[in-house]
Amino acid sequence: MTAPFPDAVLDLLACPVCAGSLRLAPDSSALRCDAGHSFDRARQGYVPLLPPGHRAPSGDSAEMVADRVAFLEAGHYAGLTQALADAVVADGPPDSLLDLGGGTGHHLAGVLDRLPSAVGVVLDSSRYAARRAARVHPRAAAVVADSWARLPVRDGVLDRVLVVFAPRNGPEIARVLRSGGRLVVVSPAADHLGEIVGPLGLLRVDPDKAARLATSLEPHLQPVRTTSFRAELALDRVDVATLVGMGPHARHIGRQALADALGRLAEPVRTTVAVDVTTYRPAG
Repeated sequence: MTAPFPDAVLDLLACPVCAGSLRLAPDSSALRCDAGHSFDRARQGYVPLLPPGHRAPSGDSAEMVADRVAFLEAGHYAGLTQALADAVVADGPPDSLLDLGGGTGHHLAGVLDRLPSAVGVVLDSSRYAARRAARVHPRAAAVVADSWARLPVRDGVLDRVLVVFAPRNGPEIARVLRSGGRLVVVSPAADHLGEIVGPLGLLRVDPDKAARLATSLEPHLQPVRTTSFRAELALDRVDVATLVGMGPHARHIGRQALADALGRLAEPVRTTVAVDVTTYRPAG
C-alpha cells in the first residue's frame, strides 16, 4: 500500500480538470474529486495531476536526475539551500510551500527541516524527478504537472512558492499564493560557475536574465528584497561531470567532448556558486 499524503497537503491540491478539491482513495492508490475525476498514484508515491490528453513538457531524464541526486546529496549546494531557507523564513515561518519545478525536492526538504509544522508539495514535469521527490521528506508530496499550465493547486492557499533554477509562471503563482504569501526565486548570477563555463564550453548566463525575470513576473508580483549568495567549491573531475550532467548543460555538450575538456582541468577544480535570491509578494 502506498503511504498516504499528509491531510494538510491534500488541502492544497485541486483537480486539474474541474479545480475541485481532491481526496485520497481508501487504499491510497489515487486522488479523486467529487466530480469523479481520478488520478492514479505511481507505485513510487507521486501522482500525475494532468488533464486527460495533456502531456507535461519533457523534464529531466533519468540520467540527469541521478546526477542531481549525487551532487546535491554530496552537500555541494548546502549553502544555497541554507540561503533559500533564510529567505523563506524572513517574513515569518510559513505553513505551506510549493516547490515549482522542484526536481527531486532536495531544496524543499532542507527548508522543511527548518519548519517543523509546515508541509510542502514538489511539482515537476519529470516523472524521474518525482519518484525521488515522493520520498524526500515525510511532510512533502510530489506531483507531475505542467508549470506553464493551470497549476493543480487551489486559489490562495500557499504561504510560499519556491523556484530554484526553474521556470516561473507569474499569473499562476499569484493565483495560488495567499494575500500575504511570498514567492522566493533563486536564479544564477552572471558569474555563476564562471571558472568552468569557458573551459568546458557550457551555457553562459544571459546578461538580460534579471530583466526577463522581472518582466515574467510583473504585474502579478512585485519584488520585496534580493540577497546574494556566493561560495567557492573545490571539486574533483567526477564532481564536475556530475554538476554538468544534472543541468541544462547536459543537453548541449556531448559526453566525449566533456570528458576531453575535463581531462585538461587540474584538480581540485575551483568554481564559484553565485546566485541571487529574490523575494516577491502578490501585487496589490
